[in-house]
Amino acid sequence: MTFALSTGAVTVGSTGAVTLIRGAELVAAPWKNGGGVTREVAAFPAHAALDTFIWRVSVADVAQAGPFSRFAGIDRTLVLLSGAGMLLDEAQCDDTVKTHALTRPLDIARFNGEAPIDARLVDGATRDFNLMVHRESAQGELEVWRAAGHIAPHAARHERTLSADVALLYCANGPLAVTLGNAPEQWLQTGDALRIDTPNALPCKVEGTGALLAISIRYAARR
Repeated sequence: MTFALSTGAVTVGSTGAVTLIRGAELVAAPWKNGGGVTREVAAFPAHAALDTFIWRVSVADVAQAGPFSRFAGIDRTLVLLSGAGMLLDEAQCDDTVKTHALTRPLDIARFNGEAPIDARLVDGATRDFNLMVHRESAQGELEVWRAAGHIAPHAARHERTLSADVALLYCANGPLAVTLGNAPEQWLQTGDALRIDTPNALPCKVEGTGALLAISIRYAARR
């Protein structure tokens, strides 16, 4: 496996590169409709356009209500990070409406990118985490890993195993200490992330206060 800052990567053992991405270094890009800004955390291919990515992870600040952009062929997962939240109204074929409620921190909504979605803000601006995966090319899973306690001898310590083509650990609420395999522990503050390429049964220990969003990406087999 290898360690590095967002400008590079390092390898440690038999696992691929591990890249540390600092939230403070992410660049905000305004939406065309002025409804908010988005900060790309990671994507494949790197810096791919919105119509060419296989997967993309980003954080969005939503400033006003309105329709979501549609992304054909994309599976989307949203997680509320901060703010009073959003209600996502998805129009159904029978003229009914399905509402995805994101009203508590770390609430999750999953829907197709081509679905007609209208967002209503509960009480002011919100920040959300956004995973988008091209369903014919890859599959993405997102889990919330919660830690509890203080960074101390008796702190909560959660051990899990990472196996995927790409894994991302996003610190939704920190600080947290993450230990991958036998590598030194890496401290993550809120908004920081670790990208791990090709983890294969890689032990992962998390301790501290807060929560991680754990994303596993697996590429579809080529025919």
